[in-house]
Amino acid sequence: MTMDIVGKNYHRYILRKILFIVGCIVAMILVLGYATTIGTSGISAWEVYRDIFYHFVDPSKCDAEVDWAVFTVRLPRIMTGLIAGMSLGVAGAAMQSMMKNPLADPYTTGISSGASFGATLAIVMGFDLAGLGGTAGLVVTAFVFSLIPAAVIILVSSLRNTSAATMILAGIAVMYLFNACTTLIKLGASDASLSAVFQWSIGDLSGATWQSFYVILVFTVVGSAILMAMSKKLNILITGDKSATALGLNAHRLRIMLLAIISLMTASVVCFTGIIGFIGLVAPHIVRIFLGSDNRYLIPASAAFGALLLMVADLISRVIIAPTFLPVGVITAFIGCPLFLYLLIKQRRSMW
Repeated sequence: MTMDIVGKNYHRYILRKILFIVGCIVAMILVLGYATTIGTSGISAWEVYRDIFYHFVDPSKCDAEVDWAVFTVRLPRIMTGLIAGMSLGVAGAAMQSMMKNPLADPYTTGISSGASFGATLAIVMGFDLAGLGGTAGLVVTAFVFSLIPAAVIILVSSLRNTSAATMILAGIAVMYLFNACTTLIKLGASDASLSAVFQWSIGDLSGATWQSFYVILVFTVVGSAILMAMSKKLNILITGDKSATALGLNAHRLRIMLLAIISLMTASVVCFTGIIGFIGLVAPHIVRIFLGSDNRYLIPASAAFGALLLMVADLISRVIIAPTFLPVGVITAFIGCPLFLYLLIKQRRSMW
């Protein structure tokens, strides 16, 4: 009888986690439909869903004007926000688990400051690592420079067996260094260049294209698949380095591997969208409050909730002072900060 009760409670426990993920996915579909209706041409949500269905099943039935508005103008931005939110949510969940620190996020390694430095070089000084020019050159330059801080931390960690706290502090030190370099370049920048750097640095989805979506999608899918495969090891890592070593796990080597994966995922987002804060910090933290710290469910749930959170923030940024768009990074801060504080105050038990 006791075993039956335990079994039922366990099934309810798992069902709650699955329903949370499914609920986020359903909400994402609803937000996508509504967000795609916003624009100069009046398109209903039903027309959006119908066009998406016919676009893939029977393109001959698509209304050309509606299809152009949906797939050429509106969906690239919405889908880039969706996949970027997923990537930041997953990276944040993995980062917090590997560091056992709820304040860790994908930008802890200094990735954002490195990318900002690269973007500032490209915008202000015309520096282009790939020689492509324009937006493509900026993206490549920001991507390469975003990986430098992560590479420095990995190198330092390899030379000396460092703890999770030391890796965070090293990331903060590198971040301040790159921020100082960025500030020096800004001092000699023109007003137009400063405006472009500012818009990029606070996060914006207005320049999103299908190309940016596909690039982020590849890094997100591959990275998330690897992190899901390592979720049990992440669960062991949460118990502490001594326990992990006793179970035959090399905690230091695992952290370096995880850091490399998280860095690539985050860099793929930052180089296209700029620095969108709070998603990687807030999304996994909120999910952990409701579902616990089991990474087998935390990672996919953070992906779904992170995508939903960024889609909602982008939707608000497009309608709050329409027809003018606010940078989505501003909205994520306004949403994330009070929500995060409220949940921290309300939450009284340990989440780890």
